[in-house]
Amino acid sequence: MRPYPFSAVVGMDELRLALVLSAISPAIGGVLVRGEKGTAKSTMVRALAGLLPEVEVVEHCRFSCDPGKPDPACPDGPHEDTQGVRRPARLVELPVGAAEDRVVGSLNLERALAEGVTDYQPGLLAAAHRGLLYVDEVNLLHDHLVDTLLDAAAMGRATVEREGVSVSHAARFVLIGTMNPEEGELRPQLLDRFGLTVEVAASRDPGQRAEVVRRRLAYEADPDSFAAGYATQDAALAGEIQAAQELLPSVALTDDALRQIAEVCAAFEVDGMRADIVTARTAVAHAAWCGREVVSTEDIRVAARLALPHRRRRNPFDAPGIDEEQLDQALRDAEPPEDPGPDDDGPGSPEHAPPETDGEQSEGGTRTDTQSAGKPFQAKVFRVRGVGEGERGRRSRAEHEGGRTVGVKPASAREGRPHLVATLMAAAPHQRARGRDRALVLRPGDLRFARREGKEGNLVLFCVDASGSMGARARMREVKAAVLSLLLDAYQRRDKVGLVTFRAGGAELALPPTISVEAAAARLEALPTGGRTPLAEGLLEAARVLRVEAIRDPRRRPLLVVVTDGRATSGADAVGRSHAAAELLAGASVSSVVMDCESGRMRLGLAAELAAHLGAEHVPLDEVSLVDEVRTRIRRAA
Repeated sequence: MRPYPFSAVVGMDELRLALVLSAISPAIGGVLVRGEKGTAKSTMVRALAGLLPEVEVVEHCRFSCDPGKPDPACPDGPHEDTQGVRRPARLVELPVGAAEDRVVGSLNLERALAEGVTDYQPGLLAAAHRGLLYVDEVNLLHDHLVDTLLDAAAMGRATVEREGVSVSHAARFVLIGTMNPEEGELRPQLLDRFGLTVEVAASRDPGQRAEVVRRRLAYEADPDSFAAGYATQDAALAGEIQAAQELLPSVALTDDALRQIAEVCAAFEVDGMRADIVTARTAVAHAAWCGREVVSTEDIRVAARLALPHRRRRNPFDAPGIDEEQLDQALRDAEPPEDPGPDDDGPGSPEHAPPETDGEQSEGGTRTDTQSAGKPFQAKVFRVRGVGEGERGRRSRAEHEGGRTVGVKPASAREGRPHLVATLMAAAPHQRARGRDRALVLRPGDLRFARREGKEGNLVLFCVDASGSMGARARMREVKAAVLSLLLDAYQRRDKVGLVTFRAGGAELALPPTISVEAAAARLEALPTGGRTPLAEGLLEAARVLRVEAIRDPRRRPLLVVVTDGRATSGADAVGRSHAAAELLAGASVSSVVMDCESGRMRLGLAAELAAHLGAEHVPLDEVSLVDEVRTRIRRAA
């Protein structure tokens, strides 16, 4: 089926511009497209490939070398007096579950040792050279792969190293990632590595929505005829992109324009210098796109709107964005004297501070407390017992390829990276019997593989007591601050998080397990308190969620964090039923922590008793903070 035409997409003007500018100047660093599902993100990216000019490559070169400027280090080289062939620019798609060897390529270590031959099989980075590399759901990709992609995009080269054997090749491409923020954010460090970002959302205009449906149905009914109807527009757009690429080296970035860029980036308090560099490159590309040979204030304004929003986040719970009025003011302040900005004597819009609320709301005539969270802090680290095999993260011990070598696996394992020294030691005693002349004689049974241990991400399931006793003692503010701190810790350690709450008549799954700690923080902030304490129901609901997740994601080990004062006041034999539910979880070998929220001079120790039945670590609320825990230990020692 022919791809959907780029010109046929309705609306999405900012995304269209960002993609075009990245195609004009790949040095910008690519585009991150953020938006809800069903907003044509993937459609536009796939359509962009058809607009790029054809590339001339060395015939039979697997790394798409340019005949005019071949890569001296090309593994298929050297290329001398070779004929070039023209082909369309490629769109290479990287699946979320791709292994590292599939991305960067793989080396046959057995042939390297036995024959002295560097047998390198190129990966997706080589295939994307001089084209597009598209990663759908980039926020679900493993962090180390995202780092690899962004490093290659920034450096223009990909390097593979295995046990002392190294191969490097050119890898210049336009990197485009799409993501749904509801499924979790990228770390700010990774967000910063993308050149531009665009937020997309479905139009609320009925006429525009109807046109989207009309065009999509027409395309599905007859893709060839539909594409033919937009061929002229796409061809004209492709010609404009090529003309802008040719004009790009001639565009001048004056000292005044450069100062404006620096002033704008400083005004928005972005970290580092990457924002300034990307904004400058984007402004130059926009000037070329508009046919100008000198960067103007408008070029800088457009560049800043695309390059700065995702660089203003200070913590993972901040939403990316940019204040247009602040941007205009920064541009006016930075304009050179000979080019004064517009008069600003007009009346400004009055600023209205949001009304303060006391956190109380009335629902059905019943008073319910919704106290806001306190300030988060550095939390104590809780880990899952034992050694797992989960996805890479930063919480608990696990065996995976990203860790350090801690042992050797036999040839029968046939998984992971070969262990060079162990392989040589296994083969050495047999060389005379194998009639070795000069080269090392290896057999498949000689291969040994490295056993590596690192850290994994876990499922951190919070089971939070939201009953009246928590709100009545004004503890919920402190509890929310503690849970928010643990959520921040979970974000940094690449965990999935979920939230079960219990109050009044029962328990509910307030947030199904997700990698979006932002969603968890939002649900926590709006969490009401009140009613009796159905502790047993909360624990049973947590057990049910963990059973379901064990089927969905069996490699991800759980950590249950029960936040309660230990009271159980709902139903007959509430305490006995809660202890039975705790023992059910303990029997399933679930690693658990009980965060004790009991306060006051007279304490019953119910949470500690619950922790004993649960087989859990018992931690008083005032020891969840790492700083407070150290202070407590110092006081006890004194």
